[in-house]
Amino acid sequence: MGGCIAFATAAAAAPHERVLTVPGFADFLAVDGKTVWVTNAGRVEHWSRRKKLAQVAMAHPCGAMAIFAGSLWVADCKDRTLNRIDLKTAKLSVAIPTGIGNPKGELNVVAGAGSIWVSSAATGTIARVDPATNAVIASVRVDPDSDYLSFGFGALWAASGTSQTLQKIDPHTNSVVAKTPLGRTPGFLVAGEGAVWVQEQGDGTVARVDPVSAAVTGRVKVDETLKYGDIDAGGGKVWLRTTAGQTFAVIDPTSLAVRARVGTASGSGALRYTPAGVWTTAHDLHTLSWWRKPAAIDR
Repeated sequence: MGGCIAFATAAAAAPHERVLTVPGFADFLAVDGKTVWVTNAGRVEHWSRRKKLAQVAMAHPCGAMAIFAGSLWVADCKDRTLNRIDLKTAKLSVAIPTGIGNPKGELNVVAGAGSIWVSSAATGTIARVDPATNAVIASVRVDPDSDYLSFGFGALWAASGTSQTLQKIDPHTNSVVAKTPLGRTPGFLVAGEGAVWVQEQGDGTVARVDPVSAAVTGRVKVDETLKYGDIDAGGGKVWLRTTAGQTFAVIDPTSLAVRARVGTASGSGALRYTPAGVWTTAHDLHTLSWWRKPAAIDR
């Protein structure tokens, strides 16, 4: 099925949306059980489905976050550090001077192979941090601007928006073992549901990449562009936060059909899947939404 593109005309679903007003700039998300952590202007906040539970001050929290080893790991684009926050106390444990590859904030922190990974230099370096020592234990050489990361299928995956590549990194050797050319302006990605899924933001497509061969096995056209959304996988679906036409789209990983288009266009924001539903943000609307998963998108 290499190179094929699936065009979808799925009808809009109508799940129940609970909207929470979040003053400031609610953006990236990390799921913590039934609750969620959200980056905001000058702080990271912890929210339930009804109210804010806690907040932690930071200079400029940015990018998607990771939860691992009892901690929230989040980049600080002003201080250029990787910050570790204790989940139980909601206190900053340590700020690790890793450097940050994209101080504008389009990047993410991921956990995998017992480590935390973050783009640390625009010239092409990913820092590997040991949570046992809070120290950088390796620096991986990659294409410039490899700011978008995901871990899955035994590998770290890094997309470069300017080089238009996806790189497969072996955590045993801390080196790139495969490289895949992508479409225009690749962005956030996720490893799950049998493949690595990459937003090709400039083309409005999502590319499906085989995790063994690192070859593109298909694409789905979702919108004219996908600037600047988010992506997740789980429950037998791929979940794509969009900026035009709908809030998010639900993609079948096998047929590459869009099974549902949910909500109205709400500008840029983030998305995270859970078995019970989906979290989204809309920072221009100052909202955090919990979408209870309906049968229409659970088929």
